[in-house]
Amino acid sequence: MKEKKSPFLETIILSGFILLKFVLSYALVNNVYELHRDEFLHLDQGRHLAAGFTSIPPLTAIFSVIINLLGGSVFWVKFFPTLFGALTMLFAWQIVDALKGNLIAKCLVALAYLCSVYLRINILYQPNSFDVLAWTAIYYCLLKYFEDQQIKYLYYFAIWLGLGFLNKYNVMFLVLGILPAVLILPNRKIFQNKHLYFSVLLAFLIISPNVIWQIGHHFPVISHMKELAETQLVNVKRSDFFKEQILFFINVVFIWLAGFIGLAIYKPFRKHLWVLFSYIFTISIFSYFNAKSYYALGLYPVLLAFGSVYLTIVIGRKYVIYGLLVVLTVGSFYYIVPILMPVYSPIEIVQHKKRFEKVGALRWEDGKNHNLPQDYADMLGWKELAAIVDSAYAKVKDKTAVVVRTDNYGQAGAINYYSKFKNIDAVSYNADYLYWFKMDKPIKDLILIREAGESDPERKKEQPLFEKITKIGELRNTFAREKGTTVFLLEGAKIDINTRLKLEIEERKHDH
Repeated sequence: MKEKKSPFLETIILSGFILLKFVLSYALVNNVYELHRDEFLHLDQGRHLAAGFTSIPPLTAIFSVIINLLGGSVFWVKFFPTLFGALTMLFAWQIVDALKGNLIAKCLVALAYLCSVYLRINILYQPNSFDVLAWTAIYYCLLKYFEDQQIKYLYYFAIWLGLGFLNKYNVMFLVLGILPAVLILPNRKIFQNKHLYFSVLLAFLIISPNVIWQIGHHFPVISHMKELAETQLVNVKRSDFFKEQILFFINVVFIWLAGFIGLAIYKPFRKHLWVLFSYIFTISIFSYFNAKSYYALGLYPVLLAFGSVYLTIVIGRKYVIYGLLVVLTVGSFYYIVPILMPVYSPIEIVQHKKRFEKVGALRWEDGKNHNLPQDYADMLGWKELAAIVDSAYAKVKDKTAVVVRTDNYGQAGAINYYSKFKNIDAVSYNADYLYWFKMDKPIKDLILIREAGESDPERKKEQPLFEKITKIGELRNTFAREKGTTVFLLEGAKIDINTRLKLEIEERKHDH
């Protein structure tokens, strides 16, 4: 179905989709929710820029530097994942163009992207949004190379692969899926091109600072993956992994399935069969390792693009059918928005609990159901906690001789973000905060934040070490994951706290 192209019209429509993307990302988040615990960590990583971190590579921290320079407001924190989502949509649009798809196909892929799980992913400042962008860009570059044999796309591929690696190691699973897919098909001729190896060298040069950092720190990524497997992935069921691939795109599943079918049976798509095989191989690898379902989200924009093109070929000029598809997509999206996006308050979610339970939205990493989705519970109570800590910090006479020590990175990051004291520098034995303790002066006082369920609520352990211990307050938000977290002020150290902390820090580093 060939139509005369109108670049100006296409630009206007694409701009409209991108604008709508930004509007929805801000408008569909209830103001009751604060930043997510992971976002606090990533923002603090920007204040301690390095070639690597214990949990993620350094690219997110670089974006955090920009956010902090812009003032660090919630607007800018949310802007970057939304921007990455918009760029992903642009690449999907360009994939449709590379497949000679028409404007209708481009609108379908943009609509599919807007009305799916990507909208949810793109509201959180985590590496996931850029991860999906990098995967989509990699697919685009390889598609263009196999289509036109232009060498430049091999180097673009290398750049996106390098950036993807510096953002999240997850991209290596895509490489493991693409390699056998290309090798078993005629596309393997790519391995005869010397520029492929030059591009691989370029990718290695891009990632080398982080590789050197990993070597110098004894590969903390391995310890992190082991901890992840023992504490979180152990609760992942393979059946849920595959079920959630459908649920992520429940209202546009017909589009990505059309892409799957089109790649399998449509003759003009046969030269792109490596895309289908790479999907199968990568999904199989994720399933084998009991990966979380969202790890595979980078595979779908390219399938949505193929599906959009194939649908326009099958439907032809039957515009009534397109109208029905749009109504179906938008109407069903309107119905699932309260589950997909944090538009409901915690009380409203509890009132509609069964609706959330049906799709597994209330199941946390511990494998159990709770009152709220885990992400939402991770976006509550932080301001309250910071206010309690501030009241303790205000009581300290010498603020250069106090340490604010928390139980986890979420607490530390939230305190640093929401505290009215800009130099409070809360730390923890958890995640990267373990390396950010400042002990250049003797420590006299300690503000201690302990999670709910603490076995020593009266701090008997620390009583011999300090002259006075005061319970300042406890987080009361019923729906917060941190409910019950308690803040203590320990004043007048009787021993050398600096040496004690250094010993504990070294023990924790050794454990890591």
